[in-house]
Amino acid sequence: MSANDSQTANTSNGAGESGMAAKEPAKRRRALAIVAGLFILAALGWFLLWLLVLSRREKTDNAYVGGNQVAISAQVPGTVVAIMADDTQRVEAGQVLVKLDSTDADVRLQQARAALAQAVRGVRQLTENVSGAEAQLAARKLELEKAQADLKRRLPLIAAKAESPEIIQHLRDGVAQAQAALDAAKAQLAAARAAVEGTDVAHNPAVMQARANFRAAWIARQRNAIYAPVSGYVAQRSVQLGNSVQPGQQLMTVVPLHNLWIDANFKEGQLRRIRIGQPVKIEADIYGGSVDYHGKVEGIGAGTGSVFSLLPAQNATGNWIKVVQRVPVRISLDNAELDKHPLRIGLSTDVTVDTSNDHGRVLAQAPASQPVATTDVYDRMGAQADAEADRIIQANLPVHH
Repeated sequence: MSANDSQTANTSNGAGESGMAAKEPAKRRRALAIVAGLFILAALGWFLLWLLVLSRREKTDNAYVGGNQVAISAQVPGTVVAIMADDTQRVEAGQVLVKLDSTDADVRLQQARAALAQAVRGVRQLTENVSGAEAQLAARKLELEKAQADLKRRLPLIAAKAESPEIIQHLRDGVAQAQAALDAAKAQLAAARAAVEGTDVAHNPAVMQARANFRAAWIARQRNAIYAPVSGYVAQRSVQLGNSVQPGQQLMTVVPLHNLWIDANFKEGQLRRIRIGQPVKIEADIYGGSVDYHGKVEGIGAGTGSVFSLLPAQNATGNWIKVVQRVPVRISLDNAELDKHPLRIGLSTDVTVDTSNDHGRVLAQAPASQPVATTDVYDRMGAQADAEADRIIQANLPVHH
């Protein structure tokens, strides 16, 4: 190779290296611009996500499933002779849970049954006495009329001196006696009518009093069987066979796993936009993220948890430290979702409230128009007592042929 060729080659290599060096900063700038653009887009996306979604959500994991815990207790004293349900078992409303010895109650019921029957028969007798008093009154009227007629017939004879004055006086005394007997018969009839008039046998005060005593004895007898007022699952059974129980003593608990709710404890600052009626998404730890529950805000507590604690904080003391308080928010659950995926009271949940629409009310404005919970178990008991009392009354009324 000649010297000129060598020089030409070196010049070409130098120019190539300079071109490559010039291209590399441009590539780096382009890469940096792309990365910066991606970061900006990500930041913008995050800002939009926060602005449109996250800023309109309030979330807490300090939320637990709540529900009614119906304490089952005795209404009459007695000794336990049978336990019909145990922990974890399902019971239906009206089902017998515990039986008490009913020997004494049976005796009192039989006494009340006999007293009611006797009261009906006594009123029947009083009704018959009215008829007897009416007959006596009619007889006394006839006697008075006869005495007055005898006196009237004899009075002309005394003027003619054909009758002695003693006879006439005797007749006058007879009229007075007949009048007195008539007045006594009228009083007896009034007394007999006062005992029965205005009502039939079944509604006579004496019968109604005996009926009330029978109803009380019948219900007391039925209360030796302790019923479940609601359907649910048994928990906390403490009663044992042979226990001598007293009225009001708790024997077990029935927990209805329907109509449950969530008690979500939000911090003070989270309550600014929470309103009644806002939709809520709930995740229970027992199912994880595989199951979502949907509810709504039912109400916000009237005070913080610390206010209602057993020992409320005394913030007026000198060594005071500010602590962020939490307020319970009650959230309803969908019973259809609960049927598919049952929950238990006390379970932990994560709650997210959609606060997009914050125009609702913070506090309820009117009292509830319907009862929170009802049971007809005890109404049925009273209806059965009334039906049995009616049967006893009818059995002791006269049979009409």
